[in-house]
Amino acid sequence: MIKIHKILSVALVALVAAAMPVTAQNLSSAKNMSRMHANLLAKQQRIQDQIRLEEAQKYASDLFEEVEPEPDIYTEGWDSGLVNPFKESEVPNSRVINVRNYVMPLKNIRLTSHYGYRPKFGRNHKGVDFGCPMGDTVRAVFSGRVRLTKFERSGFGFYVIVRHENGLETVYGHLSRFLVQPEQYVKAGQPIALSGNTGRSTGPHLHFETRFMGYAINPEAIFDFNNRVTHTDTYTFNKSNYSQARNYSPSRRYNAVREQNESQSQAQASTQQEDKPSYTSRYSRDSRNSKSSRSDRKREKATRSTYKIREGDNLGKIAARNGVTVAQLKKLNGLKGDKIQKGQVLKVK
Repeated sequence: MIKIHKILSVALVALVAAAMPVTAQNLSSAKNMSRMHANLLAKQQRIQDQIRLEEAQKYASDLFEEVEPEPDIYTEGWDSGLVNPFKESEVPNSRVINVRNYVMPLKNIRLTSHYGYRPKFGRNHKGVDFGCPMGDTVRAVFSGRVRLTKFERSGFGFYVIVRHENGLETVYGHLSRFLVQPEQYVKAGQPIALSGNTGRSTGPHLHFETRFMGYAINPEAIFDFNNRVTHTDTYTFNKSNYSQARNYSPSRRYNAVREQNESQSQAQASTQQEDKPSYTSRYSRDSRNSKSSRSDRKREKATRSTYKIREGDNLGKIAARNGVTVAQLKKLNGLKGDKIQKGQVLKVK
């Protein structure tokens, strides 16, 4: 009975399958559909990976792309409240500035952009940038009085200017919040703001400037940010070199001293080489001197008219040395025999 039911069931399935059109659900295409589905998922995965890669590249490009320098707030008109209050005629050509009592503007200093000209935009970046998180505490670098707390949408965003007792002014830009107000006196190290990403900025950072009577001094001429110190206790402002950085790092001093020593050694060796005669020249000179001495002695012998008798001399030797005969010597000196004495002077001419 059971066998009959199985046979009927198989026959029924065969009839239904014959009557239905071939679709994606029939047994013969199930493996193909699974393969197609897997391929589709793989393509979707690759597309998602590509999208994520492009987004990451765009983010990195936006983050590290060189941004056009901020407009110089010191060149705005008087009515804007951002004016440079100093007249060019009042600015001295040189001034020694005390920079002893200082504090770094941020707890963690990470210099990301230097002072200088940007050829891409044809403008100067008149400060330095420090990378930092949103809301990091920004501190007054020197003691002084807050001159401005302003907002500049196309430039620094929220920024603070502090005028210091040593004659400098410092600028802190792209802030998220002020912690001080104009005319407030602040001490070196006192919190004045929180860092941010306002104004012309592609990421959280602090724009920092040092100014003397409107001149934007290169902060790296005053500070060694790598070691969190000033280069020297005083900075000498000069209109001709205020934009130049200074580098007094130990490695640079070591290299400078080494180069100087090498240069001196080379110069000394060159001088010694010039002063020291060659073997050939020494030999020639000595030969000339020797020949000259022999010639002098010959001339002396030829011109002298007397001879002082030395140990071991006899009339024959004396006559031969002076180019005369023994008989001539005897006649010149009135000698009867051959006997002569040491120290005796004989005429030879």
